Formats: sequence, C-alpha cells, structure tokens
Amino acid sequence: MADHHEATVTLPSDPASVSAARTHVLTVLTEWGLPVDSEVADAVRLIISELVTNAVQHTQGRSPTFTVGMALDQDERLRLGVTDSHPRLPRRLPAAVREDNGRGLAIVRWLTAEQGGRLTVVPTPEGGKTVRVDLPWPTAVG
Repeated sequence: MADHHEATVTLPSDPASVSAARTHVLTVLTEWGLPVDSEVADAVRLIISELVTNAVQHTQGRSPTFTVGMALDQDERLRLGVTDSHPRLPRRLPAAVREDNGRGLAIVRWLTAEQGGRLTVVPTPEGGKTVRVDLPWPTAVG
C-alpha cells in the first residue's frame, strides 16, 4: 500500500447512529479497495456495529457523541477505533450475562482474533476512551 489513508466521522450517541457508522465505514473501506463481500468486510461490519452499539448503550448519557476513526497505514494494518467521552472502561462480564445484552465485546474480541488482529482500550486525555481494533489488510487488495 503506497499511501496512508485516514477517515473519521462523529455521530450522536443515538441508536440510529449504529447503521450510519456502519455504512460510513464500509463506504470508506470500499473506496480504499476492500471488496464489500470479503471476509474482512463482513468482520468489520459486525465489529463496528458492536463497538458503536456499546458506545451508544453503555455511556449512560455521559457521551453525547462518539467518533469512529479509521486508518490504513503503510504497514498494511487497518486501525478502527470508536471513541466516546465516558470514563468507564469496558470490562469482561461474567459468563452468566443476560441473553440479550453483554456479549458485544466478546464478539469483537473473537472476530478480531479470528482475523489475526488485536483489540485494545486506551483512555483519552479528555477522560474518555477509545476501543481500537487493528486488523491486517488483505494482501490481495490493492
């Protein structure tokens, strides 16, 4: 990959923003050369959905917006991050969680590992956090 690409979008912490964030991310990645029907695109679609849903649901009104950032570096690593202003870091939930809630980050961890990536959570200087996923960019793309 010859160039460095970056894109961000800031959206309101509202359930409708989940779809908007997912559409934005996939549109940008398609512009960068990722086939929309690829395995990586499928994983990114679910990862972004889960991370944004967490930002909307678990910030308890303390983050009126969230930002989705994407970067594709010369080292051919795709970096996706969702930043909110809530200070509480995500935590692993016990195995006995409610059936309709609590599995999002576990899904993200699994998908990230399956793609050969890494999940990190980094506090921001402003007191919030960024949940970031680094994935290898498919070598056949480009």
